[in-house]
Amino acid sequence: MSIKNIRLEVMQFLEKNVDSFVEQYLIPVEKIWQPSDFLPNSEKDTFFEEVKELREIAKDLPYDFWVTLVGDTITEEALPTYESWLMDVEGINQVENGGNGWSKWIRQWTGEENRHGDLLNKYLYLSGRVNMREIEITTQHLINDGFDIGTGSDPYKNFVYTSFQELATYVSHNRVAQMAKKYGDNKLSKMCKMIAGDEMRHHHAYSEFVNRIFQVDPSEMMLAFQYMMKQKIVMPAHFLRESGQKISSAFEQFSDSAQRIGVYTASDYVDIMQKLIDKWEIDKIGGLTDEAEKARDYLMKLPARMARISERLVIPQESHIFKWVEPARL
Repeated sequence: MSIKNIRLEVMQFLEKNVDSFVEQYLIPVEKIWQPSDFLPNSEKDTFFEEVKELREIAKDLPYDFWVTLVGDTITEEALPTYESWLMDVEGINQVENGGNGWSKWIRQWTGEENRHGDLLNKYLYLSGRVNMREIEITTQHLINDGFDIGTGSDPYKNFVYTSFQELATYVSHNRVAQMAKKYGDNKLSKMCKMIAGDEMRHHHAYSEFVNRIFQVDPSEMMLAFQYMMKQKIVMPAHFLRESGQKISSAFEQFSDSAQRIGVYTASDYVDIMQKLIDKWEIDKIGGLTDEAEKARDYLMKLPARMARISERLVIPQESHIFKWVEPARL
């Protein structure tokens, strides 16, 4: 049997439990928070006063903070790309008989994720501190440009990616929440905290999918994990660009801003890798082929190696000036 057919068989085997995954890791629409729960209520007479207060508090937030918040928002807004990518993964079928259990999972996961961009976008708009048109242009470019995360349609590699990425977005949103609180913006802090909570739930889900695959196809899952760590996890916004710029030209400067203020750093990348190795108990998995044993050895040594490399990274001290955030507005 080919590797592709084995993966399809494993996905069909796991699909029997998709409903329990939905119940455990996602929250029903009527019960989960919505963006309007945290924003000034436009139906009330107090709306303009609430907006004025929001804008006043927003004045104290520093430049790199705004850049990071904008980059996080644009990343969340490019959701159509992520959903279409995942729908194309082996074993996920959205066509026959209204779609299988996996496509139901992807749609409901997308529904939860969609609220994040909605909330942050409205906050940025009301803050008056950013150039919304430039942000909207970047978002449209990012969706137009798509992305290639190096997984193809392989579910094993895709679930490693989503396990890693959901934890990375948790770290980023959680740190932004902590910083917003430090600068006295308690409302923004609460917004980002709620988003971070969703990301952590989603991380638990995707990492459980990987855990289940390790139980039934350990060697191939180990090789997929090694492959993804070897080629490095590409961030979903790696094609980020501003108006009039070439594809991917803005990502490095955005990443520098996030590192400079400690929102998401090279050390966090290494830490997430180690967390996944511990979570999946890579050192204890048995029944591996010789090739998979070598992959395990590689994975066990990788965090220490990556940590040494990350210590040598030099982040520019000067902030890159983005069209999204003009210093004159701050």
